[in-house]
Amino acid sequence: MSKVLILFSLGFVCLGADVMPPEADQRMAREIYKEMIESKSGFTTGTTTDIAEAVAARLKAAGFAAADVFVGGANPRKANVVVRYRGTGARKPLLLLAHIDVVEALRADWTTDPFALIEKDGYFYGRGTMDDKAQAAVWVANLIRYRREGFRPDRDLIVALTADEEGGGPYNGVDWLLKNKRELIEAEYTLNEGGRGELVEGKRVSNDVGLSEKTFANFRLEVRNKGGHSARPVPDNAIYRLAGALYRMSGFAFPFRLNEVTRAYFQAMAKIEKGPLAADLAKVAEGSEEAMRKVGAASPPLNAMMRTTCVATMLEGGHATNALPQLAAANINCRILPEDSVEDVLAALKKVVADDQVVVTISVNEGRSPASPLRPDVLKAIARIGDTMWPGVVTVPMMAVGGSDGRYLRVAGIPTYGVQGFFVDRDDVRAHGRDERMPVRSFYEGQTFLYELVKALSAGADK
Repeated sequence: MSKVLILFSLGFVCLGADVMPPEADQRMAREIYKEMIESKSGFTTGTTTDIAEAVAARLKAAGFAAADVFVGGANPRKANVVVRYRGTGARKPLLLLAHIDVVEALRADWTTDPFALIEKDGYFYGRGTMDDKAQAAVWVANLIRYRREGFRPDRDLIVALTADEEGGGPYNGVDWLLKNKRELIEAEYTLNEGGRGELVEGKRVSNDVGLSEKTFANFRLEVRNKGGHSARPVPDNAIYRLAGALYRMSGFAFPFRLNEVTRAYFQAMAKIEKGPLAADLAKVAEGSEEAMRKVGAASPPLNAMMRTTCVATMLEGGHATNALPQLAAANINCRILPEDSVEDVLAALKKVVADDQVVVTISVNEGRSPASPLRPDVLKAIARIGDTMWPGVVTVPMMAVGGSDGRYLRVAGIPTYGVQGFFVDRDDVRAHGRDERMPVRSFYEGQTFLYELVKALSAGADK
C-alpha cells in the first residue's frame, strides 16, 4: 500500500476559481441542514422518522418517482430513507451513505441550543453539524441538483440516510437494510463518513480517506456486595473498589502498533508536516516507539491511531444516600485496533483491574470488519478533485479511530470509503461533545467536493 499511497495528480476537474456551490444550491443545502439539525434525532430519546419523511417529501417534490423513494426501518421511530437516482446501468450502483441520528445533547451543557442551527463566527453550531448531518444534507441537495441539471450517470446513485449509527443495536438502519431490503442498497462500493479534511493552525494539510476502522466494544466493570447502613461503614465498599480499579485503569495504556493503513498514513503526513513533527512522523512510520510516545503525548487523535484505547464513559452505583452501596459499575468504551481482539482486551483489562471482586465482562462487541481495497480509480478521483480545489493538499489513506456503519457494509462485501471534503481542525473535533460545530466555508466546499466526486465516479471521468 505504501507504494501507491500519495497523490494521483493525473488530470484536473474544471471547477473555476470559485469552489463554492451556486448560491441557490448553497441555500438549499443550508435549508436541508437546518431541518435536520433542528429535528431531535438523539439515539435514545429522539426519532429519525421525521427527518426520513421530510427528505422523502422533498425528493418527491423535486420530481423523484415515489417508487424510487423508500421510508422504513426496524421501528416506527427509527426510519431510514433510501432514494435511487436512475442511471444507464452500465455499472453497478454507487451508494452514498450518511446517518441521521445523533449523540444526545443537553441544553445546559452547551453555550447554544444544540437543536438549533446557529451560524456565528464562521461556524455552524448544533448537534450533528459534523456527525453526520452535514453529509446527509449535502447528499440530498446534490441529488436534487443532478436532477435539475439533467445529469445522466452511467450507474444508479443510491442515497441512504439511516438510523441508529450512534448506538448500533437492533434498530441500526444499515444492518436492518442489509438483512431486510438489501436490494435497495446493493452497490459496487460506498462513500460514507470516516475521513475528513485536516486543518492544522488554520491550514489545510490533508484530505483523508478512511479505508478501515477500529472495532467498537463496551466492557462493564461491576462490584456487588451486601451493603448495609451508612452509619456503620465497613472497609469493603463497592464504590471504593470500583474507584480503585478505575484509578489503575487511568494509568494504563495499550502498546503502540501500526498496520498497513496507519503506516501509510504516517509516511504521507511526514511529507506534509513541517519542522520537528515531520521527522517524528517519519520515525513513527519506521516503527520507532520513542517517536510514537512523543507524537502520542502531543496529539490525542494521532495517539488513538497508533494503539487500542479504553476509557471510562459512564458510572452507576448506590441505591440510597443513607445506605452502603450494593452495586457500583462503570462502562468502559474501547476502540480496538484491527490487529487486537476483543478477548485480548478483556484479558488485559482484568489484569489491570487486579481485583477478583471487580467483575469485567463484554457488554457490546460490534466485531471486526475488513479494510476496503485501495482502489486506484477512487483515490485518483478524490485526489484529482481535491488538488484542483485545494492545490497542494494531499489525499491520504487512513484508519478511522471511531466507528461507522461502514463496518456492516464491509462485512457484507460492499467496500466503503470514508470521504467528505469537510475540513476541520485536527485538534478541535467536537463531534459527540459540547458545542459541536462545522466551519461554514468547509460545509459549502464539501458540498462542491462531493458533487464533483460523485460525478467523476459515475460518468466515466475516473477511468
